[in-house]
Amino acid sequence: MTDGLKMSNVSHMFGKNRVLRDISFDVAPGELVCLLGPSGCGKTTALRLAAGLEKLQVGEISVSDQVVARPGEYVEPEKRGVGMVFQDYALFPHLNVAKNIAFGLRHFSEQDRSTAVKRALDQVGMSDYEHAFPHELSGGQQQRIALARALAPTPRIMLLDEPFSGLDVARRADLRDTTLHVLKNAGIATVMVTHDPQEAMYMADRIIIVNEGQIMQDGTPETLYFRPESRFVASFFGEVNHFPSVVANGSVKTPVGVLDDVDLADGTDVDVLIRPEGLHIGDAVNGHDILANVDAVRALGEVNLMHLTLHSGGHIHARVPRRFSTLNQKSVAITLDPEMTFVFPMS
Repeated sequence: MTDGLKMSNVSHMFGKNRVLRDISFDVAPGELVCLLGPSGCGKTTALRLAAGLEKLQVGEISVSDQVVARPGEYVEPEKRGVGMVFQDYALFPHLNVAKNIAFGLRHFSEQDRSTAVKRALDQVGMSDYEHAFPHELSGGQQQRIALARALAPTPRIMLLDEPFSGLDVARRADLRDTTLHVLKNAGIATVMVTHDPQEAMYMADRIIIVNEGQIMQDGTPETLYFRPESRFVASFFGEVNHFPSVVANGSVKTPVGVLDDVDLADGTDVDVLIRPEGLHIGDAVNGHDILANVDAVRALGEVNLMHLTLHSGGHIHARVPRRFSTLNQKSVAITLDPEMTFVFPMS
């Protein structure tokens, strides 16, 4: 896998705390992979091991088909061909922008160093700021400079540790687009750590869900959203409605509808998870409809979140388009979308 990153059977401990448990994944040139999971799940440790900021204990890490870390073998971070952008920018406050970017280019000739700095600034749209100091820049501008510094040595691998978490919504959206454009144009294999599912869905070619140091699922954003392999993965992408049930005659009955062709043995206790957008809302037209009272409607921009109480008992949430004809009705009919419904055996 030329110019890519490969982590094989990596485990890691801090004292008696095992933070990574036999994880393996690879990233191809031009591919952006997000490590997504809750705080403390081990994703940043994986990034630091790839960068060489932590010594590998178990497993193997390769960059461009060359082993850079395994027990008893360690390549220094500056020799790995890896760029890294930190959550807190990590710019030197006493150096101007040009000198911050040039700091990691000391092995370059003066002319090559100047060329690399100008190229990196141009890549991130900051060509006019080479003489500015970090305190004179906004948070978004500082993060652009941090990205330029990581790009300047033309790394083979880019590692991004929560790079947008300190920015407001508008600056975050703008910098995400810039980062994607730059990395895709450069064809760099990239790993980004985030705890934000929406950010991962927007940025990633593949998402790797991590929990308690283990990979829970690895796939495209679409695969993870529509075909989750566990309750944890299904729930991590946002709120879900939960219903306990039992498989009977290959079907599962819930208060909002019946799911057929369930591939589990009859009598299996199951947990049914339904995304709010998997509940379709309509007018009540006959006595066979599954009905719910509308308790509240919360505006979420392009969609509304409806709080509902089923006539049969129980509270549910449904996400519907903002312009929706039944919002002013007190009672609505519920229809279940099987594509947004997931059935897992009770553990």
